[in-house]
Amino acid sequence: MLFLENYLEIIGILAGVCTVLSFLPQVIKIYRLRSAEAISLPMYVIFCIGEVLWVFYGILLKAPAIIMANLMILLLSSIILAMKIIWS
Repeated sequence: MLFLENYLEIIGILAGVCTVLSFLPQVIKIYRLRSAEAISLPMYVIFCIGEVLWVFYGILLKAPAIIMANLMILLLSSIILAMKIIWS
């Protein structure tokens, strides 16, 4: 059983890393262009709220992979949201 739990944790961590990394190209592109015109403000507001809820969910489950991945995604999506607000 311990092997299965470790295996599941590794899958969760890898999924989190892939999801977090998927936001980096968008952050970099917006920063380089100094424009977030094509980004939907309502979408990122709702998304950030959802990420806060995912973090709380992970805390309640005591699931480090969920907590860490969603904290990082929340950070990157908040950066995108801030750039959208500042440069729009």
